[in-house]
Amino acid sequence: MLGTLSHAAVASSHREAPNITRFPTLDSTDFYVFNSYEPGREGYVTFLANYVPLQDAYGGPNYFAMDPAAVYSIHIDSDGDASEDLSFEFRFQQELPNGGVKLTIGPDGNTRDVTVPLKHVGGISSMDQSALNYNESYTLAVKNGSGSTSTVTGGNGQIEFTKPYAYVGNKTFSSASAYQDYADQYVYDISIPGCSSMGRVFVGQRKDPFTVNLGKTFDLVNYVPVEGDSAPGAGDGGGFPGGITQSTENDDLRDKNVNTIALEVPSACVTGSGNGVIGAWTTASLPQARILNPEADLAKPAVNGGAMVQVSRLGSPLVNELVIGIDAKDTFSGAHPSDDGQFADYVTHPSLPAILDLLFRDAVNATLSTNFETIAPTNFPREDLVAAFLTGFPGVNQQAEVTPSEMLRLNTAIPATPAALQSPYGVAGDDLAGFPNGRRPGDDVVDIALRVVMGALCHEIPVNGSPVNLGYCAPEDANTGNVPFTDGAPLDASFVDDSFPYLLTPLSGSGPAE
Repeated sequence: MLGTLSHAAVASSHREAPNITRFPTLDSTDFYVFNSYEPGREGYVTFLANYVPLQDAYGGPNYFAMDPAAVYSIHIDSDGDASEDLSFEFRFQQELPNGGVKLTIGPDGNTRDVTVPLKHVGGISSMDQSALNYNESYTLAVKNGSGSTSTVTGGNGQIEFTKPYAYVGNKTFSSASAYQDYADQYVYDISIPGCSSMGRVFVGQRKDPFTVNLGKTFDLVNYVPVEGDSAPGAGDGGGFPGGITQSTENDDLRDKNVNTIALEVPSACVTGSGNGVIGAWTTASLPQARILNPEADLAKPAVNGGAMVQVSRLGSPLVNELVIGIDAKDTFSGAHPSDDGQFADYVTHPSLPAILDLLFRDAVNATLSTNFETIAPTNFPREDLVAAFLTGFPGVNQQAEVTPSEMLRLNTAIPATPAALQSPYGVAGDDLAGFPNGRRPGDDVVDIALRVVMGALCHEIPVNGSPVNLGYCAPEDANTGNVPFTDGAPLDASFVDDSFPYLLTPLSGSGPAE
């Protein structure tokens, strides 16, 4: 139990630690692992690793490239020992085609060939990218547990893949559908060494799928975090008096894009010799030394050397912002799951429920005419959080070997739920194919995490349609454990696509041409 780490918090991993704010291109914002629910893709697992947070669509002229000195990885633990058995490693390159577009400037007898300042100089479409003045590409390798690395190739044998240019606007791309046609050509079938079936990969800009009441949450939770309607979206004000109601206006990421690394792999290639439950996390690493070039250019802004150092890490959502103490946030970003015992105190005695108790206990007692001594759970150590987030549930998403550690755990044998039938509350919503059994883009992990940290698992939850107390704690241990806590930012499967890479076309940097 001392190797545990809670996942309960109220924001996703956008700028979650002091050091990572200095490296926005390496900042992992969200990580998703789920059995593919695109029709016809049964037997596949999808991994989505989002990077470069809080992108404004209009953020030109350089937009949002990945770091060419970094290694972006998706790690998979097949047996439960909290060590990777497979790692997919992405490395990025950038170039100016033919040295960059140059224009001849000046009158006869006094001309200069001058490189233009922009990354594109005209319209771009799926059929014509000649106006692009900048290319970003990547290679993909797979490393096994012994450290042996092999190259992943495309369906036609290529070893280099293209990352599509950002959606700069509708004069450049003409429309959202035209941009999507352009980006779709960079969804690649891939041959993965050791896999008998082909996988798929895509890396590119997407609409940020996460929803969260970000600004008000970090302003000392500047709203009443309980559903104000009788049911989400009912509009009847029949819930908690003064409670927040569901509205996309509460989502501070509704106008943001993100860079997505999307990978779809046959399930049989990642389960190894385990019981079919995998653990996964994403990291980004840089060489240990970076010496800035005093005469920097595009090819060499700096010299990088030394061993690779992990500066970003993300498994389950909602960990580093409000669970890990501020003095240990950077330590967590660089830590390996097998070393998570060092963070035990942040979990077994989590501070977030105490903060919510300080902020809201008096208001709850006044509103409900109660006399709660605390609205925070009183069961210590928090075995309910250990089971929910660190070891998995027996028969659901517990691995063959149980090593408490911070990873997303997915049972590949539980069939995917079609998009139209998914519950945004995952397992707590009687949908075993959702969070914390992996995580899908439509799982409302903020609301789930709020409820779990405040003691939802001390009360009955539906399991195969029947209410069950899981036995980790009792209702009297959590006065508000059955309260519908929420940040008021709705999310469900209708917010994303139902086919690879699942996330929506990014937002346009500008409207139609004038």
